Amino acid sequence: MNKSRKNILFTSACLGLLLFGVTLTTLGSILPEIINRFEITMAEAGFLFTLMNLGILTASLVFGPVVDRFGYKKLMTASTLLILFGMQGVAFSPGFGPFSIFIFLFGFGGGLMNGAANALVSDISEGDRSAKLSLLGVFFGAGAFGVPLILGVLLDYFSYTHLLASIGIMVLLVTVFYLFISFPEPKQPHSFPVKKAVALVKHPILLLLAFILFFQSGMEITAGGWIAAYFNDVLNVDAATSVLLLSFFWIGMMLSRLAISKLVGSFSPALIIKLSMALAMAASLLLLNTGNTVVATISIFLLGAGFAAIFPLILGYIGDLYPGITGTAFSFAFTVALTGGMLLPYLAGVFGDAYGLRVSFLLIPAALVATYILFIMVLRVFAANHPQIKP
Repeated sequence: MNKSRKNILFTSACLGLLLFGVTLTTLGSILPEIINRFEITMAEAGFLFTLMNLGILTASLVFGPVVDRFGYKKLMTASTLLILFGMQGVAFSPGFGPFSIFIFLFGFGGGLMNGAANALVSDISEGDRSAKLSLLGVFFGAGAFGVPLILGVLLDYFSYTHLLASIGIMVLLVTVFYLFISFPEPKQPHSFPVKKAVALVKHPILLLLAFILFFQSGMEITAGGWIAAYFNDVLNVDAATSVLLLSFFWIGMMLSRLAISKLVGSFSPALIIKLSMALAMAASLLLLNTGNTVVATISIFLLGAGFAAIFPLILGYIGDLYPGITGTAFSFAFTVALTGGMLLPYLAGVFGDAYGLRVSFLLIPAALVATYILFIMVLRVFAANHPQIKP
């Protein structure tokens, strides 16, 4: 594959992950408005995150075998259409029931896109996966940061329904772009790789890596989904400003991933992951122990920066381990990851109702401890059973 085609494909994946960033952060960005509009409790708001992540989880189950069987073009084009349909439904739903259905579809389209974009970059980046996946993650951050920024600045002038409708134009343009480019051929063109997929479940290293992503996804979605509500409820910041401040979490993640894409050539992924976990722990404890809005804003910026390394570098390990069935291996990992992405935000809502959001945010440092323990186990398995992988 020539360099020009690789660049076009990388661009297509970047646009796709930007849309996933939009998908993942839209609900958290409009959450204060939704709570007021539909008069729902924090537990019910947490259930919305569960529904959205159930859509992403369901997509994660199917995208890998479908990509390996049918290729990227059809799946990524269909993903953009589902994102567009779900987004417009979220914007114009007349009640909580229809809103819940559309948030599931919105998540499903985003989940398909997330898996396909990451697997595509892994496939076209042999020998440079960690750097390219980290750079891809910058565009997730751009989408994730863009939504709260746009809503935070413009909610005083326009309703979120009209703003989301406008964002839909961008989604439509990406769909058109996908229709006119050539994607790689399917890896398993004659059948679904069912036996290989089942065999993956028996691999201890993949299980450990997937459960690191379980906690990482849970922390990331909990923070991205509840930070605006945390600022509003705990720090008494108004709703529009809370949404705007949320963007600092995603800016931190985006800038950190950009830096990581340059650093992985000079430092080992394992060292970068350990330092990132330490930064995230310090930032989460700072957030929990301050009542000052400026300090809290700095802490969420650092929290985003600390979270940045784990997902792309762990996916880099998985891509190196399973180059022949990247989509299916990623599908398994994302399925486990999004299970955490469903569970932790829901628990944050339940604990928030019972004890307040400051207490519910203790889930983040607890999950970081679990992630660190799992990562130490991964390094030991690499040393014993996979010496070809340089962690």
